[in-house]
Amino acid sequence: MSAHDQARIGFLRLPDPSPEAERSFEEDIQELGYIMNVSRLWAYQPATQAGLSDLLRQAHASDPLTLRQRQILVTAATAAFGDSYCALVWGGKLAHSSDPMAAVGVLRGLDHGLSDSEQALATWARKVAGNPNTTTAADVQALRDAGFNDAQIFSITVFIALRLAFAMVNDALGVSPDAGLRSALPPAVLDAVSVGRPIEPHPAVEEPR
Repeated sequence: MSAHDQARIGFLRLPDPSPEAERSFEEDIQELGYIMNVSRLWAYQPATQAGLSDLLRQAHASDPLTLRQRQILVTAATAAFGDSYCALVWGGKLAHSSDPMAAVGVLRGLDHGLSDSEQALATWARKVAGNPNTTTAADVQALRDAGFNDAQIFSITVFIALRLAFAMVNDALGVSPDAGLRSALPPAVLDAVSVGRPIEPHPAVEEPR
């Protein structure tokens, strides 16, 4: 059995990369300097990952969410869901684009430093991620009171659900957050994420030299 056949990504054998997966790997290397574990996993179905990304864009195309709103939604939802990977990545994005302590607050469910409308988004994201069957009409009304109309509320909810679907696949198949996140994220963000799988101690797959 070759070294490639023995290599694992999460609980699965490492797939043979297709040209589409190789393009994703190259994008990771150019942006981060390494290939993300989720990119290696989704090399099993890169077209499905691309389709999911298209659906996420469609979800808020008519009423576009700002980058900060998306960062808050994903950070709050994935932390509540117990997905350490996306919570770290998106919490890091929120920290770098705004304030690390604001990101820490969203990760911990405190929402310090957020506007009233942003707090409403974070609260809704956690309710959807925690148990969607417990949401109430009053929860939706809180979003309306924060300035969102019903079409926007639908779009926001679809966006959250699709992000959680992506996280669910990664978590179920045992993919750990990248070792590179240890040096890329503010220490406060790293300390704020105590749910889900721990960051891998070293890269799951050695990068080509």
